[in-house]
Amino acid sequence: MSHVFDEAITVQAQSNGVFHAVTHDAYNNMVGPFGGITAATVVNALQQHPDVLGGPLALTINYAAPVANGTLDLRTSIVRTNRTNQHWTFTIEQEGEVVSTGNAVFGVRRESWSDTEAVKPSAPPPETVAAVDFPEFIAWARNYEKRFVVGGLGDDKSPDSTSTLWLRDLPERPLDYPSLASMADAFFPRVFLRHGTYMPAGTITLTTYFHATPAELATQGSDHVLGTAQAGRFGNGHFDQSSQLWGGDVLLATSHQLVYFKDLQG
Repeated sequence: MSHVFDEAITVQAQSNGVFHAVTHDAYNNMVGPFGGITAATVVNALQQHPDVLGGPLALTINYAAPVANGTLDLRTSIVRTNRTNQHWTFTIEQEGEVVSTGNAVFGVRRESWSDTEAVKPSAPPPETVAAVDFPEFIAWARNYEKRFVVGGLGDDKSPDSTSTLWLRDLPERPLDYPSLASMADAFFPRVFLRHGTYMPAGTITLTTYFHATPAELATQGSDHVLGTAQAGRFGNGHFDQSSQLWGGDVLLATSHQLVYFKDLQG
């Protein structure tokens, strides 16, 4: 039996780098599909392209307009292929209109000197932290087990926008690059936490950097990922949001996004 995530990111290759996909109701958000599942669909498609080089290193997706539930066409193009990296551009179209644009970098990972300067947040074991659910109208969240260490959404305003939580697919699924792309967007907008309530907000652009090697993903398997997210500055109807995803002591991915929001009284 296939996993609902794999059903949601299924693509059908057409010709000339075009892939056809259909959104999945299980990953609906407040308006249209969850942005993370759209990003994951792009990664899944590019991995299947016959001319792809290596694996995903970076993905930027710009949500130019709300993606509607239904069919979509992903048009991909290789800009340049170098010895160890490959550059892509893509658009997502619905009914002849562009709703998303973006670019991706794939490449060959090679052994080199390495170090991690980012500091993993401290957290108790996941089994000691209670799992929580989001409201019923946020369908995509039901596909993730969420155990908040700090920064869960409550009824009070918070002076800090940081959330740290244990996260994994529900039902369990081995981590791979598409699911890592989706998890990088699995943090509710930081403005919700600051105001202690849901408010109109949506991602405008999201960039994810894939640090994990295939071997590190295999080692991670379906174990919990420790995620943390924080905003930098709020104002003028926008804010930025940065996140980290950790598997054990390994930094698997980082992401940065720009989010629009609207004051409740505006």
